[in-house]
Amino acid sequence: MAVVTPFAWRRAGPGFWRTRRLGMQLLRSAMLLCATFCFFGGLRYLPLAEGSAITFLAPIVVVVLSGPILGERPGRARWIAAITGFAGILILLRPGSAVFHPSALLLLLAALCNALYFLLTRKLADESVHTTLFYSALIGTLGLSLVLPWEIGAGTPTLKDTVLFVLLGLFAGVGHWSIIGAFQHAPAALLTPFAYLQMIWATSYGFALFGQLPDRWSALGMTIIVASGLLLALQERGR
Repeated sequence: MAVVTPFAWRRAGPGFWRTRRLGMQLLRSAMLLCATFCFFGGLRYLPLAEGSAITFLAPIVVVVLSGPILGERPGRARWIAAITGFAGILILLRPGSAVFHPSALLLLLAALCNALYFLLTRKLADESVHTTLFYSALIGTLGLSLVLPWEIGAGTPTLKDTVLFVLLGLFAGVGHWSIIGAFQHAPAALLTPFAYLQMIWATSYGFALFGQLPDRWSALGMTIIVASGLLLALQERGR
């Protein structure tokens, strides 16, 4: 919030906070807050790569809902990619796997909220990217500040914790600014498969930072998910 506000003010002027769709801005930002809350909650109990993979139900939901919500008509290739990606999710969530855990429900809810966030971002494509980014930060700040008093006894963050929090905010801000800008120029069903590339980073970071590697079946499910997204991206690029 501290970074986004002056940035938006400088780029869009003192009226950067004005919007013609206040209700939709608030709903979109609430979906982002809910998705973030559920994602962090789920990752407390699940490996990074497998946990991240569950959230990739979001592109599938986007393809399904882009018609009734956005009026876009996903083609056959998009439907095939969505169904293939869903098959990969089922392999990942098989009974007996590390992901077969009650906390996976939080990540499924995160996927649903994330899909609605993507769709509403596309719906707000005629709004300034800086205005939309400001409301993302505003609702997150207000919503999480309400629960902060219950975390007072959690301990004082160390210098290392503080640095990690600052980096988290910086990377999240740059990421959301990029997402909003992309959705202003392309259909939702076309953009969301690119998010599958996150699987590569989630697996790499999980191993480098936590020593976590997916088992054979989980790796197969994740590979199917990534392949479905990449094939769709290449097909759309060729078109």
